[in-house]
Amino acid sequence: MDISFFKSVLEQDKSAIVICNLQHEIIYMNPAAAVHYERYGGRELLGKSLLDCHNAQSKEKIRQVAAWFASSASNNLVYTYHNTKQNKDVYMVALRKDDGSLIGYYEKHEYRNPETMKLYDLHE
Repeated sequence: MDISFFKSVLEQDKSAIVICNLQHEIIYMNPAAAVHYERYGGRELLGKSLLDCHNAQSKEKIRQVAAWFASSASNNLVYTYHNTKQNKDVYMVALRKDDGSLIGYYEKHEYRNPETMKLYDLHE
């Protein structure tokens, strides 16, 4: 299987996607995430702990969600907050192997603003 297809999906997503392993290390940021988190270091965050980017209360929530993901293969999605200013919802999503074992998690931003792009606009 060519993983280029999967990587391309993440790379082309306009929303920030940050993937962490079970030690909370940032192992991947798509281009949108690198831009979104530029003021915190952008791509320089790769290999660093996600926990270092959060306050004590947020660190505890992240640990709780990761433990909940680990407690059952059916625990896979948590809504973490709504950003009113940017009109977006943010989720933590479990990442699992085919056998259901937890290998990490990612943060997904979903914007709620209507698309401003013209339908099927194929002009450059």
